Amino acid sequence: MSFKEFIKELGGKRVEGELVKTVFYSLLTSFIFLGILYFLKLKNIDNFIPKYGFYLFFAALSYAIITPAIRQVRAYYRGLACMPGMMVGMIIGVIAGFLPGFYVAATNGMFVGSVFGMSVGILLGVWNGKCCGVMGFMEGIMAGFMGGLMGAMTAFMLLNDNLKAAGIIVFAISAVTITGLNYMIYKETKETQRESKEDNLFTVILTFLLMSITTYLIVFGPRSAIFQ
Repeated sequence: MSFKEFIKELGGKRVEGELVKTVFYSLLTSFIFLGILYFLKLKNIDNFIPKYGFYLFFAALSYAIITPAIRQVRAYYRGLACMPGMMVGMIIGVIAGFLPGFYVAATNGMFVGSVFGMSVGILLGVWNGKCCGVMGFMEGIMAGFMGGLMGAMTAFMLLNDNLKAAGIIVFAISAVTITGLNYMIYKETKETQRESKEDNLFTVILTFLLMSITTYLIVFGPRSAIFQ
């Protein structure tokens, strides 16, 4: 079966064989960044870990599942047809919007979470969806727009109702969805020659930028009146 072949390729020489390493490098970047920042600045903030630790941890996990999909798309950028390209824009856009929007809104309020979620979702959705032209471009915009709003709204609605449990659930569903996207890209490109090869510097830089902005917003960013 194709999925078993996909699992085997996770240890192979194609880009799928680099996905697990990409997750590792993304997590390593996030945890080193947070560790250094904690000892330099964050440890002086009252109740930092109880207030923000959970959401920063899951933000790091979220970026660790998004970056491998981006790397996989970049490796076979022109090998994707229109419909798979639209799915790339839609799935990356909605998840890259929903998860950051959810975790930022949980600490800062719906407006900040919505704006940040929409910004990340639209940027990554368009960047990856435009591989199939204007339709993937539009899918990226729409998915990032809706994902950012819905993630922030969901967090805000659950502030007094098992918010952290919901955060775990939405992350788990997103991880399964991203895995499905990885598999779809593999099926669409398994007969295609890889177009570009890159080291893990791209993963490190992208993760660092996303975690830097996320950490700043969660810890120091503006907050809705309900969090004052």
